[in-house]
Formats: sequence, structure tokens, C-alpha cells
Amino acid sequence: MSVVLYEQKDAVGIITINREKALNALNSEVLDALNKTLDEVNLETTRCLIITGAGQKSFVAGADIGEMSTLTKAEGEAFGKKGNDIFRKVETFPIPVIAAVNGFALGGGCELSMACDIRLASDNARFGQPEVGLGITPGFGGTQRLARTIGVGKAKEMLYACTQVKAEEAKALGLVNAVYPIEELMDAALKLAGKIAANAPIAVRATKKAVNDGLQVDMDKAIEIEEKLFGSCFETEDQKNGMTAFLEKRKPEPFLNK
Repeated sequence: MSVVLYEQKDAVGIITINREKALNALNSEVLDALNKTLDEVNLETTRCLIITGAGQKSFVAGADIGEMSTLTKAEGEAFGKKGNDIFRKVETFPIPVIAAVNGFALGGGCELSMACDIRLASDNARFGQPEVGLGITPGFGGTQRLARTIGVGKAKEMLYACTQVKAEEAKALGLVNAVYPIEELMDAALKLAGKIAANAPIAVRATKKAVNDGLQVDMDKAIEIEEKLFGSCFETEDQKNGMTAFLEKRKPEPFLNK
């Protein structure tokens, strides 16, 4: 059985980390399989991705400690780069990515969820970065994305003290968008993904790029990024379809990604 599963439901792709007995911990095999799966997503037909973990106990409980325990400094840095490169691919993936966090999202799991655009959590979800208790720092972006997501003070508390937060607190902190009973989580993720997939794909992709790229620069440069991406949507079939439908006071025809 593959350690990463992929399923297509209409225009939504579902990636499942599939090491349930190991609480879906990330080892090199999982990272390589996730990377390969991302490369194979058909962007012509897929308009939104969902990433989740197998079972109901864990999204991803962290990186595989057994694999990391004997690494040298150079190997540790290389392993961190491997994870960071793949999570950065998730973060900059052309289409939106939703994390459906079903249970533990610790260490690499918290980091993977933060690389996604939107996080939905089950009511048994738990987030944390426990790395300093193991003698290491977070290595897959945790020191950077957590502070950017929830603010520096609370992020430093979680990072320095290995403080874990439950789903409702994660929602209050802005770490997750919404919390659902575990049995309703995937339905909620699919519903949201379906809403995203129904909108004009070129515009959705341009909007994601505008947000992500704009956050890395000052406001004047960010506005320039938005202007170019705004302009890029015009003369597309989807733009003409959407605006014509609005002017004619009707629903647009299904968007064609053209």
C-alpha cells in the first residue's frame, strides 16, 4: 500500500498521508511520495486540493524520529531542506490547498498544515511544535510560518515551551479557519473545495499568487503584483463568461479554465 494516496472527486484532488499505524509520521519515503504526487496532479482538471491523514487519530504526528535520530549535522540540514522544499511546493502550488486536520498535527504535521492555504480541523485536533524537547529546532518551516500565522508572542511560547493547542484554541488564534466533529470534517473540506472549484480557475490561481507574492514585499510592490495579475484575467473566456452572466443577471456557464 502506498504511503501517500491520491483520489480525484470531480475537480477536487484528495491527498492522504497513509501511515496510520505510525500516526502518519513523515519519513523520506512519505516526503518523496508526496512530492511525486504533487507533480502528477493534473492542473487542467483539478481546481483545489485537500491534504489529510489516514484514520481519525492523526493528520501527521511529526517527522519520523527513528529516521532522524542518527543524522549527522549535514544530513540533518539536508533532511530539513528536503521537507522545506516540498512544503514550499505545497505553499506555492498553483491551485488552493486545504488541510483537513484530523487529529494530531505536531512538528512536521503542524508545518505541513501551515503550508496549506486553509486549515479545517476536527474537534480532536491538536497542534504543536515539540522539537526543542527532542533537542532540535523545527526544520520544515515551523519557526517561520507559525509566527507569521498567529503572531510572534504566542508562536514563541509554543516553540520554546512545546505548548500544544487544541482545535478551538487554534481557531481562536487564527491557526485554523473552522472546527468540525471528526465525522463531518471531510464533508466540510469537500464542500469548501467544491465552492472554490466552481469559481473561475484562472482568477482563483491569480488571486492565490497575488496574496502569497504580495505578502513578501512592501505595499507599493504588492499593489503592482495585484495589478498585473488582475490584468492577466482579462480577455479570458472565463472573464467574458462571468461578466456577461452578471450583466445579463443570470448564473455563469461552468468555467472552462480558459
